[in-house]
Parts: sequence; structure tokens; C-alpha cells
Amino acid sequence: MQTLLSLVMGYFIGSLNPAKFVAKRHDVNLKETGTGNLGATNTALVLGQKAGWFVLIFDMLKSILSYKAARLLFPQLRLAGLIAGLGVLLGHCFPVTMGFVGGKGLASFGGLVLVTDPLVFCVLLALGLFLAWNLNYGVYLAVSATVLFPIAMWLRTGDVGVTLMALAASALIFAMHWRNFMRALKHEDPIKAKNGFQKIFGKKK
Repeated sequence: MQTLLSLVMGYFIGSLNPAKFVAKRHDVNLKETGTGNLGATNTALVLGQKAGWFVLIFDMLKSILSYKAARLLFPQLRLAGLIAGLGVLLGHCFPVTMGFVGGKGLASFGGLVLVTDPLVFCVLLALGLFLAWNLNYGVYLAVSATVLFPIAMWLRTGDVGVTLMALAASALIFAMHWRNFMRALKHEDPIKAKNGFQKIFGKKK
């Protein structure tokens, strides 16, 4: 029962989509603009740096707060935090409030990695940004992080349960980015990483 409650709690928190809220305030449909994704990068590309940062932080906090809340509420359930985090990813990608069509979950995945192991988060972020910048496709950040997260958790903990949860979360986010990955391999993705990074991290004009 605690497993189900952790998952459901995370799911409904994950279903809260800040990109949709910000876009509605600006009378913009992000699904029909830019990359077509309800995430931080597309929000920044379409609505600017401030909006992009708001969405990025909000989506990360969904996983962080759900993880901590589940561990507090269900201390007897060893994997409560990771289960809630997986629920957040499911809710973000397939929200019942939006007809089960949401974002791709990378920021929420990042929040889950951060709250699970800050050192692993820093290493995966640095490596992912390096690959994305040099290969000029942001999807390489998602791909490298999802491939390496389960491996890193196994090396760090040796815990089968933790590793399997990390694998489940990674598999979901990898699947959500599969089409982008295929387009990047063929150099067919029109959205370049350097443009996205400039929108989020660049100096305001």
C-alpha cells in the first residue's frame, strides 16, 4: 500500500506542468511552437530566459519535494523516495489532466538524480553539457544521463533495488527522447543545443 501511495502522490505532483501555466499566461500554445515540447528549453526558446528558468526549477522541485515527502511519510519503505520520483516522471510525461500528453521529463529526472545523489548529478550534468555543447544537440544530455545513472547508482550503492528504480526512471526518460536522439544522429533536428543554452544561460539583452 505504501508503494502505491508513494507512486500516486508522485504522479499527481508530477502532473503539475509549469510550462503550460506560463504559456497560458502569455496566450501561447507551446505544443505548436518551437520544439513542441512542454519543457524548460522550449519555454525559454519561445518565451524567454526568465520563463525557462521558472519551468526548469519548478520541474526539478517536483521530484525533490516528492522524494523527501515520501521518505518522511513512509519511513519503513526503503525505496519510497525513488518510487515517488518515478511517479513524478510518469505524471510529467503522461498527466491525466492533459489527456496523458505532457513533457519529456528531463528536468524532473534531473531533480530526481540530484536528490538521490548530488555527486552523481554533478558528474552527469557536466558530462551531458559537454557532449550536448560539442555535438550541438541537447538530446545528448538526456541520453548520457539516462544511460549512466543506473550504472552510477550500482557503483555507488551496490543496492539492487536502488539500481532497478534508477533503471526504470532512466528507461522512461530515454524512451521519451528516442525520436530526438534518432534525429540528432541523422543531423535532422533543427533545434541546436547552443541556441537553447544561449536562451537559458546567456546574458539578457
